[in-house]
This record gives sequence, structure tokens and C-alpha cells, in this order.
Amino acid sequence: MNGLTALFLFVVCIAALITRHQLQRRERAKRRGKLMSREFPKEWQKHLLSNVSLFAQLPDDLKRQVEGHTQILLNEKVFEGYNGLNMTDEIRVTIAGQASFLLLNQKGFYPETLKSVIVYPSAYKTRTVKTGLGGLHTESEQSVLGQSWGSGTVVLAWDNTKQSAANANDGHNLVLHEFAHQLDQANGVADGTPFLRNRDRYYEWRQSMSHTYQDFLDDIEHGRKTVMDDYGSTNPAEFFSVATETFFEKPRQLQKRRPELYLELCKYYRTDPLKWQPHN
Repeated sequence: MNGLTALFLFVVCIAALITRHQLQRRERAKRRGKLMSREFPKEWQKHLLSNVSLFAQLPDDLKRQVEGHTQILLNEKVFEGYNGLNMTDEIRVTIAGQASFLLLNQKGFYPETLKSVIVYPSAYKTRTVKTGLGGLHTESEQSVLGQSWGSGTVVLAWDNTKQSAANANDGHNLVLHEFAHQLDQANGVADGTPFLRNRDRYYEWRQSMSHTYQDFLDDIEHGRKTVMDDYGSTNPAEFFSVATETFFEKPRQLQKRRPELYLELCKYYRTDPLKWQPHN
């Protein structure tokens, strides 16, 4: 086989892969379009109304978006119960419904890397290994409520998931927090900077988020009150997820305390919770 023949075959293979990918995208978009417009089951709607207090506050057009995205998530992602948890429609809908808030008014969807959601009955144990001086490894076990893995899995404790969903005004929402991590991890790095639609936005995002993050750390160091949970000071990735929780659940307080951050999140999530949460 000469060089020209090899090059020709290579180009043909690449073209075939591109065509296949385009067909898959079209088929996926068509399937998702049908799911978005499909009538939402009444029982599922009851789960959202009874378990997710934020859902009741939404205007009708955004409720329909949440219902549509919920059906897509349930169709495409695997939901598994661990430690004896029996996976039910209530659990699946309650989780998917909240995750759908992060997709309001978006043209895109969650990154294709997101594959599954693992749910435990309550807090579960996880083992961590730390490397200290001289390469000494130490293991420890801790109890956690949720995790987001870069491999495309979200892990949640059901009791805390339901508890945090019931209170829409405390700034704590386990599902919003962990699924925000998935958005952040879409590019393979958990650094507090999710995929942005416009390349020019990255500079603006980093400038704004870096400033507000440092200001947040300074407030905590000096014992000043913050509208966000102190856990956001752990690193930029946690700051983004905690900011997301606060944005949806305590919008008025966040807009007043950190207007620059609030504006950035309005741009990113393409929604303004102040417009549909007038009592906050």
C-alpha cells in the first residue's frame, strides 16, 4: 500500500466517523425532542409537587421544561439503588427533576460523560488515601452525603436529597450541588469553570469568579457572615457548586451580597430565579 492509498483510506475512515457521529447527534436530538413534548405522567408530577418545593414556584413554561428534561434524564441515565435501597419512580423523578433546573433555557444538555446516578438510603462510607511526608500513605473512612465522579457518576444519599429538596430557601440542595460538579467536570477538570458557549466568556468568567472567590475566602477568614455555605471555600470547584445551590435557593440574598457572582450565574444558567421566586 503506497502513501497516497493509505492517506485516502484514512480520509475515508475519518469522513465515515464524522458522518456516523452526525447521524447519532440527529437521532439523539430527535429522540429528545419527542421526550420534551411528551405528556408528563400525572404520578410523576405529583412527586415533583410534593417533594421539590422549587418546582411549585416555577412559571408554567419552565415547569414544562423541567418535566421534559426529567423525561430525557430518566430515559438516558441509569439510576441504581445501593445498600438495600429499592429504586422507585419517586426517587428517580425527585432527583432528575431537580437536576433539570440546571438546564432551564439551555440548548444543550448534560455532558455525554454523565452515565449513572447511584443512590444510598442515607449517608454512606467512603475510604480516602492521603500521601504524606516521605511518601507515607494513610487511609481514613468518612461519612458523605454525595459525590460527583469524573467518570460520569453522581452519588447521592436519598434522605438528604429529599430533605434538601423540601426546603427551597436554605441554600442547601444536594442534587443541584452534585450535578453542578458534573457540569464543571465536563472538560475533564474540576476547577470551577464549566464549559462555556463562547470562547470569549472564559476570560470574563475567570476574572469574575476569581475575584468573588477571593472575597469569599476573606470574609470567612475574618469571621464575616456570608450568604453561601463555608464549604465553598474548600476550592474553586466547591465554590461553583455551592454558589449554584445558593443561586437557585437564595437568589435575593446572593444578588444583594454578591451581585457580580449572581450576574455570572444568570448568564451561565440562562435564567433569573428572582423573576420566579418573588417571595425570597
